[in-house]
Amino acid sequence: MSKLAERNLVVGLDIGTSKISVAVGEITPDNQLSIVGVGNQPSRGMDKGGVNDLNLVIQSIQRAINEAELMADCHITSVYLGISGKHISCQNENGMVPINDKEVMQDDVDNVIHTARSVPISAERRMLHVLPQEYSIDCQDGIKSPIGMSGVRMEAKVHIVTCANDMAKNIVKCVERCDLKADQLIFSALASSYAILTDDEKELGICVVDMGAGTMDIAVFTGGALRHTAVIPVAGNQVTSDIAKIFRTPLSHAEDIKVQYACALRQMVSMEENIEVPSVGGRPARSMSRHTLAEVVEPRYQELFELIQEELRESGLEDQIAAGYVLTGGTAKMEGVVEFAEEVFQMPARLAQPADVCGLKEYVNDPSYATVVGLLHYGMQANQQQSHEQKKSESVASIGSRILAWFKGEF
Repeated sequence: MSKLAERNLVVGLDIGTSKISVAVGEITPDNQLSIVGVGNQPSRGMDKGGVNDLNLVIQSIQRAINEAELMADCHITSVYLGISGKHISCQNENGMVPINDKEVMQDDVDNVIHTARSVPISAERRMLHVLPQEYSIDCQDGIKSPIGMSGVRMEAKVHIVTCANDMAKNIVKCVERCDLKADQLIFSALASSYAILTDDEKELGICVVDMGAGTMDIAVFTGGALRHTAVIPVAGNQVTSDIAKIFRTPLSHAEDIKVQYACALRQMVSMEENIEVPSVGGRPARSMSRHTLAEVVEPRYQELFELIQEELRESGLEDQIAAGYVLTGGTAKMEGVVEFAEEVFQMPARLAQPADVCGLKEYVNDPSYATVVGLLHYGMQANQQQSHEQKKSESVASIGSRILAWFKGEF
C-alpha cells in the first residue's frame, strides 16, 4: 500500500450524530482536489456532536477508515477532523501593534494577530480558529492584505472560535485509539463553507446552515470574512422523533419514512398519496396519507428555521446577508426544505453540495458530504501554506550557509 505523503494525499474525517464519513483526496500537480476514496458508516455512540460511548465511536471510525483505505489503496495515518456541538462559541476581538519598519512586513501581521488572540479564555476552553477579518493602518480601514503598505500603527479584527477542551479531547481520543493522528480540529460549518461557498457570496453576505442529525451548525460571512459562528443542538433527529411518536412506529422505521416520503411543505403533497407505516410490537402495518406526514414535519422545520433566525437576530447580522442562506447537510435534503426556508426567511436560499472536486466525485455529490469535502479543501490549503513556509525557511538557511561559506573562503 502506498504511503500518504508519496501520493500527496489529504484525509478528512467527519464524525456526525448519524453517520461517520471519511474522504481521501489527492492533490493533483495542477492543485486540484481529486477524490480517491470514501468511507461511510452509521455513527454509534455520538449525540449532538459529543461522544457518549467511546468504544462504539471507535468501532464506527475504524470501519469507515478501513472502507476508505480499501477504496483509495493507501494506509491512512492522519486526518483533518471536524468538530461540532453546543459547546462551540465565538467572539470577535481586536489587536493593535506599532509598525516596526516603514512598511508592513509578514512579522507585523503575525504580531497583530497574536495580540488580538491574546484574550484570556478559561482553562476549560480551547481555541480552534483565529481568523483575520480585516486590518486598518492609521486611519485607513477595511484593508484585506496589509503587507507592503506604509503606516505607523496597525489594527486587526479577528474572529475567534473556541470549544470545550474535554469535548475536543474525547473526540481526539477516539481518533487516536484508531492509530490515527488528528492534524487539526476544524469547526464543521467552517469546513462546509470551504466546499460550498463562492467568493461572491462571502463578500455579499451569506449564512451557511449545516443541518445534521444532532446539530445545526451556522457560519455567517460578510465582506469576505467570517463574522459569526454558532451551533444549535436541535436538528433532524427531532423530526424523526416526532414521526415515531405521532405515527407510533419504531425510530429506525421513522427515519426511513422521513428520508423516503417526508416533505417540509404540506402544500407540495397531494391528499391522495398514501404510504405504509410499520407498527410497533408486531402489529400490522397501517396506511397513512403522505399529506398527514407533511403536517407533522412542517411545524418542526418551521421551529428549526425560527431558531436560526433568532440566532442571526441576536448576532446583529440579520440585515447583512444579502446573498441569503445556503443549506447543506443531510436534514436539508428533504423535499420542500428550500422552498419553505425561503418562505420563512423571506430571503433567497439554496441547497448546496460539494463543488471544486474531481476524481470519484459522484461518491460525494450530496449535501451530507459537504463537511468532509470541506475538511479536504481546508487540509489542502494548510498543506500548501506549510510547504510555502518550509521553502521560505530553507531559502533563509541556504543564504546563511552561503554567507558562512563565503566567510570561510575569505579568511
